[in-house]
Amino acid sequence: MKPIKMNSLQTSENQQSPNGEPVEGARRATGAGSPLGGHSKQHLPNPEVPEKRPRRYLTASYKLRILQQADNCTQPGQIGRLLRREGLYSSSLSNWRRAREKGLLQSMSPKKRGRKPKEKNPLAAEVAKLQKDKQKLERKLKQAELIIEAQKKISQILRITLDTDENSEDT
Repeated sequence: MKPIKMNSLQTSENQQSPNGEPVEGARRATGAGSPLGGHSKQHLPNPEVPEKRPRRYLTASYKLRILQQADNCTQPGQIGRLLRREGLYSSSLSNWRRAREKGLLQSMSPKKRGRKPKEKNPLAAEVAKLQKDKQKLERKLKQAELIIEAQKKISQILRITLDTDENSEDT
């Protein structure tokens, strides 16, 4: 009896040994792919790095509900199971308890990060309107002064005396 080559790369069902006898090889399970990279139905793990999970913001009602559940735990290990199930740390629980004892419901809600919005001055709109009016009046005044200067120069050229007294209007 001659040895059978098991490492043979032939894939046809009618394989033959070097002496011409048919070779019986092990059969593959249904759905198993070829080790040579054939069509495989196996799911390979995705090499991509998973996207970072977004930051979790916990509401005050959620924190109070968890504190209530933690207060109801009487058996050893129940608080640990609760924290593992919710994905929390024991330090969070103690911080929330301190805040609850102080009565600070504000501290129980998440704080918005970043710059705080400036308070609007209630007089800002009125100030802006007055500044606009002032600029408009200054332009009119400048125009009136230019007109008066032009009248003075014209009167000097024509040698006309201009009465600037108010009494001259009465006569």
